[in-house]
Amino acid sequence: MTKYSYFGAVMIYRHLFQPLLFRIDAEQIHDRILKRLAEQPWLLSPLQPWANYSSPLLAQRHWGLAFRNPIGLAAGFDKFGVALAAWNKLGFGFAEIGTITGSAQPGNEKPRLFRLPADGALINRFGFNNDGAEITAKRMSSRSSDIPIGVNIGKTKTVDLQRAVEDYVFSFQTLWNVADYFVINVSSPNTPNLRQLQEKSSLLELLNQLSGLNRKLSTTTGAAARPVLVKIAPDLSRAQLDDLLEVVGATGVSGIVATNTTITRENLHAPEALAAETGGLSGKPIARRSTEVIRYIKQQMGGKVVVIGVGGVFTADDAYDKIKAGASLIQVYTGFVYQGPLICRQLNRGLDRLLRRDGLRSITEAIGVEASA
Repeated sequence: MTKYSYFGAVMIYRHLFQPLLFRIDAEQIHDRILKRLAEQPWLLSPLQPWANYSSPLLAQRHWGLAFRNPIGLAAGFDKFGVALAAWNKLGFGFAEIGTITGSAQPGNEKPRLFRLPADGALINRFGFNNDGAEITAKRMSSRSSDIPIGVNIGKTKTVDLQRAVEDYVFSFQTLWNVADYFVINVSSPNTPNLRQLQEKSSLLELLNQLSGLNRKLSTTTGAAARPVLVKIAPDLSRAQLDDLLEVVGATGVSGIVATNTTITRENLHAPEALAAETGGLSGKPIARRSTEVIRYIKQQMGGKVVVIGVGGVFTADDAYDKIKAGASLIQVYTGFVYQGPLICRQLNRGLDRLLRRDGLRSITEAIGVEASA
């Protein structure tokens, strides 16, 4: 693939296909594309050489898992875990499915996904629509994927907070055999009261329960314990973040996903009525805040946990900023929607160039180099 054919393909998507896709309801076109990827992943085979980019500088190992590159698909895109065979073909180094809850649920009423093109952003209030842990586990038991697959789990909406731990435990145990790693979602703004689980005592109880179950399942099966990460909100105060990091350190959590969507609406260019839609805001408007949170985690935790950086990654420079702040891995969702199916090549090729420019022999040498800045 020549440089010119690659840039030509990118321009065709941005100036022809994206405007056409954006004329269709956001969730409707998302569902159509995902259905096609799930049923006919082979359609991506001609695109695979264009979408993939390989460099020894980009490879890493974390938790015993091999990541051929640092770019992953964020949770929320493949909520049902139906298109696992597609993400490898599109050049992702890993993918995260969900959020999955203990029981199946339809999520919030539609419409619940909104584009803000003037801001490079999305607002969603899906509300964890998914098939539930048992059906998802059965579907994933015959999965076909050459990359690590994480499972993001959350609280069933109808389960009250007093029974939240029980609900997470059920999902964790049900999906344990099919997950390469778990992400505990306590930060979505679209399930009532969910963010209360980020509070110190609640999070400590939840993570201790899951940690004990993880060890038990590992001992029983003879398989390695699954890495457990926590996904946090960008809206935490410094004191709340300190409490959370204390719990993470005390419970032996393997990593942190920073960050989820935000409930703030600052300096947006979208029409006021659109910007005022309830739900979580993602994309360019949260890029700086998520990087700030990543930097603070690195400053406080050092190398004790792996940080997955997510929030407003559209370019290789965006990804590199998060890596230099302390992220080992990067996830995309909104950037994928706006930049198109060649975003992994764009990001990985750019990261390779930036690492070579800075005289680095591996991406690991760049992680956290600006955390003290």
